[in-house]
Amino acid sequence: MPGTGLLALLPAPALAAATPGSVPGLVWGLPFLGMLLSIGLMPMLAERLWHRRMGLIAFGWTLGLVLPLAATAGAAAALAAVWHAVLIEYLPFVVLLVALFTTGGGILIRGGPAGRPGGNTAMLALGIVLAGIMGTTGAAMVLIHQLLRANAHRRRRLHLVIFFIVLVANVGGATTPLGDPPLYLGFLHGIPFQWPLVNLLAPLLVVALPLLGAFYLLDRRLAASEGPPPPPEKIAVTGAVNIALLGVVVATVLGQGLWRPGPVSLFGQPIGLERLVGLAVLGAVTLVSLQATPRAVRQGNLFTWEPMTEVVKLFAALFVTIIPVLGMLEAGFDGPLAPMLRLTLDVSGQPVPVAYFWLTGILSAFLDNAPTYLVFFELAGGDPARLTGDLAPVLRAISAGAVFFGGLTYIGNAPNLMVRAIASRRGVRMPGFFGYMLWSVCLLGPTLLLVSLVFFR
Repeated sequence: MPGTGLLALLPAPALAAATPGSVPGLVWGLPFLGMLLSIGLMPMLAERLWHRRMGLIAFGWTLGLVLPLAATAGAAAALAAVWHAVLIEYLPFVVLLVALFTTGGGILIRGGPAGRPGGNTAMLALGIVLAGIMGTTGAAMVLIHQLLRANAHRRRRLHLVIFFIVLVANVGGATTPLGDPPLYLGFLHGIPFQWPLVNLLAPLLVVALPLLGAFYLLDRRLAASEGPPPPPEKIAVTGAVNIALLGVVVATVLGQGLWRPGPVSLFGQPIGLERLVGLAVLGAVTLVSLQATPRAVRQGNLFTWEPMTEVVKLFAALFVTIIPVLGMLEAGFDGPLAPMLRLTLDVSGQPVPVAYFWLTGILSAFLDNAPTYLVFFELAGGDPARLTGDLAPVLRAISAGAVFFGGLTYIGNAPNLMVRAIASRRGVRMPGFFGYMLWSVCLLGPTLLLVSLVFFR
């Protein structure tokens, strides 16, 4: 299994650092790095093996962390670390995604302006708005089927998916705590609900408007060499029950931030009762959606479980192997990543917003953006009163970085991989990990630099 030889590579100090309560050494990040390289390289180097044995390879990297940890800190400590990651981080993440994937795939939209450059641009703009209301995953799952179906007559559709991932599955989540998990964490830590809309709308427009303009020009140029689109049809929406269920999902997510009855213990791991209730409600939403949605609706969306299965397998390994990496970040100025984190301070010890923007963003593109946001939130003091007062530029930088950079990689935000898999299922030849990054850096790089210059100098 890949990574299981890690124990032989660890020097004694690094092994000691793996014990609970201490800071992990850099070498403990190798299984996570192995996962990233597997996602990036194996589809290019061994495509058939990757698709047939993806789950086994991911499990191998997971063992590459768990076995050395059990050998150095004890089996109980290793199991406790994995159980914490699964119960507190992974299960809520996956259950929410499954609910959104199921309900979004049960809404069939036909007709409308999509399929033409102006209509496609309008759909991306609509997706940006919806992402702030129902979350990036919800908006992505509702609209990606319609966008691809309306453009089924076209040979070149890759740009549709790339822009969709960047704008709808990521950038659009900046306006409310419901839009993206980092902002929801900020809400749970005392940031007012309306703060993202007031403080992030202008940066969002600086990113979104140039990209929408670039998309329109590119789409118009490509459409000119394609056959004519089918005649426009009147918009028809089927699957009203799933629209109501999406409302239940949004209310459940918001309710977990407002209702905090206290923790309960589940196999030795404390977890908020509201989170268990949320898991039960979201599970029920998934079952109701599956039972109440006519088969023809899901067939119209070419609905399959393959995209969700891929996300479940890959993110299970990512959530476990990322444990020591987040530990290094959480150690702050006392950990192995201190030289990088000290870039957030100037010579007088004052925070530098532009450094917070780029560091939060780049790390969020490769790590889970929610805990990355929280690490920098705490690094900036963790006081919501100050972070919405005299340190508001720092919080704005952290928030914008955590949301906007998610589109740089396939793993920067959960819907990215799901949209990629859905597009591949519909015949769009999607680029590999690094091929996608070439696209995303070319698109996002100039706008992120512009945001940096305008808001965080």
